[in-house]
Amino acid sequence: MGDGMNKGGNTSTARETSRIPRHVAIIMDGNGRWAKARGLPRSAGHRAGVEAVRRAVRAAEGLGIEVLTLYAFSAENWSRPRKEVAFLFSLLRRFMHRNVAELHARNVRIRIIGEREGLDKDIVRLLDDCETLTAANTGLTLVFAFNYGGRQEIVAAARRLAEDVRAGRLNPEEIDADAFSRRLYAPDLPDPDLVIRTSNEQRLSNFLLWQAAYAEFVFVEEYWPDFTEETFKKALAEYAARERRFGGILDGGDAASASR
Repeated sequence: MGDGMNKGGNTSTARETSRIPRHVAIIMDGNGRWAKARGLPRSAGHRAGVEAVRRAVRAAEGLGIEVLTLYAFSAENWSRPRKEVAFLFSLLRRFMHRNVAELHARNVRIRIIGEREGLDKDIVRLLDDCETLTAANTGLTLVFAFNYGGRQEIVAAARRLAEDVRAGRLNPEEIDADAFSRRLYAPDLPDPDLVIRTSNEQRLSNFLLWQAAYAEFVFVEEYWPDFTEETFKKALAEYAARERRFGGILDGGDAASASR
């Protein structure tokens, strides 16, 4: 990928010894179950989830994280009831209208990854405007994975490679992991060091499949609406206690450890 980014899943030497991950990605799961446990409609869980987003962003800023990616709306979420999908889109509109100015004032840069084809024009315009407004900011990069799917992203990158080969801009022999990475949605961003999933579910759900190749995973029991700065800190503490080998071995390690 580009300057300062992970290449083929590796991180820079400076970050290998850091206890604070450069890039944290979160699968925000459990809004509906949080609401059900309280006898509330699913919409109440989604509203509470928005408040958890605000807390997570604040926490990431305070903890020194450079990039925070939130799985906001997956490509598979279209299969939910139409009324719920419409409500989720209304929450997005409300969040962007009410919070982007404040995020901009806090020097947060907003990025959106995912497919925009097929979205309502006002949604596309809103996403574009948020990115444009905050493009020059140098604080936390806040990435929303919206209408996103990891397989879809990989297919789109493969299609771009094929188009470049057909147009004569690229030779097949030049295709490698770096060439592929440069055709993902946000090739300038580093790969995630840590992926957190809430509600004690332990799967990726089509999230950052390529980028998370060498990420650490932390699964927390809390539903997303209950996610707090303390939850965030506990996940970071678990990450900090781990040894990241990237397929190699640490000094003093044995050959068998290379496979762990």
